[in-house]
Amino acid sequence: MKFKKILVAGGGVLGSQIALMSAYTGHDVTIYLRSEASVQRTCARLDRYRGLILADLEDAKQLIGNPMAAKLYPKGLISDWDSMTPEAIDELLASGRKRMEENIHIELDLAKAAADADAVIEAIAEDPEQKIAFYESLKDLLPENAIICTNSSTLLPSTFAPHMKRPERFCAMHFANSIWKRNTAEVMGHEGTSPEVYDQVVELAREINMIPLKVRKERSGYLLNSMLIPFQWAALHLWAEEAADAETIDMTWELATGAPSGPLSISDRVGLETIYNINLMMPGSDEEGTPANLLGKKLKEKIDRGETGANAGIGFFDYRK
Repeated sequence: MKFKKILVAGGGVLGSQIALMSAYTGHDVTIYLRSEASVQRTCARLDRYRGLILADLEDAKQLIGNPMAAKLYPKGLISDWDSMTPEAIDELLASGRKRMEENIHIELDLAKAAADADAVIEAIAEDPEQKIAFYESLKDLLPENAIICTNSSTLLPSTFAPHMKRPERFCAMHFANSIWKRNTAEVMGHEGTSPEVYDQVVELAREINMIPLKVRKERSGYLLNSMLIPFQWAALHLWAEEAADAETIDMTWELATGAPSGPLSISDRVGLETIYNINLMMPGSDEEGTPANLLGKKLKEKIDRGETGANAGIGFFDYRK
């Protein structure tokens, strides 16, 4: 293992999952949070995702001998499916539970969190100002050899490189949601990223059981969101314009394509606050009467009611039952 200590900035949906997978794979993990108020919310997310991870690992026992298992097993949790036995999964459950409980620490002091980090994975809100403020605070605190990654889903690393002390040691590593099952990590550098550092980030992705997807040039949306966002936004606008309700929109997609999830269900997993922040960057979002403006208003209504997605128990759909 090349990377021993990982600093995850932010304890949201993906920050919590990144921290848990880093701990699961044996790394020492510190989650940096900016306020005391965030601690309780982050601990609740860690408990929820830890439970989901262990449940999916337990359920994997039922896949042994199933000809479809190669497509269904949680790939981030099991590196070698062909050799799996119920006993081997029990060993993973025991070690995984122990590591995910003991290897994660929460810190409100950035200097302490960054002091001996080998790698930083920034996963704070998809807001350029918040990210820049974090990088400005971080740049004089890190060891010289530390690498820094942003998990931004839409923003380019070149946007933040000028705010780095060592911009050559910075690039993007973007994760899909439910990373223990959908274990992809899109690695994208900026013009000044060192090739050696890029390769180190690819190695870091592998160390935490992700499949690194090398993005050859900077592109907003990377690979996944360049395909996913147009699909999601088409459904979101149908909902905002009241062309159909959420259930009908998702059912249309699922029945017609055979997909296991519809676009609004996916939006719930991503989190409506993230969707709202991305929509703010869409053309026309601040112009009265535009589709983006209407969508933003309707999303804000749901967010203000606490309907922020699957993590909150309710978003477009109710997960509390």
